[in-house]
Amino acid sequence: MTRYQALLHDAKTRIRETSIEALRAGDAAGLLIDTREPAEWAAGHIAGAQAVPRGILEGKIEQLAPNPDQPIVLYCASGGRSALAADSLQRMGYRNVLSLAGGFNAWQEAGYPVER
Repeated sequence: MTRYQALLHDAKTRIRETSIEALRAGDAAGLLIDTREPAEWAAGHIAGAQAVPRGILEGKIEQLAPNPDQPIVLYCASGGRSALAADSLQRMGYRNVLSLAGGFNAWQEAGYPVER
């Protein structure tokens, strides 16, 4: 196991994930944040998402979600960056954070709609 895999595994012991099906059905509602890089966002994203790259998320989150009980759903390409981001937001006091399991790749593979 690489150090990154170990870090990710550790983070996933503390966060909650949601499925692409739950997000699509509206069961995982909340502020939807795409934590990928701008070029990834430009190539396609989930409708209704806000682009906030992982590197600036902690600095921007209080503007987007001043209430720490605000439901937040994070996603990235495969679920790694969003899991680490969810862990970080929870350490900042956010109590209702979900990471999208499988990320944008799983969303696309399922044939769900993508905005460009």
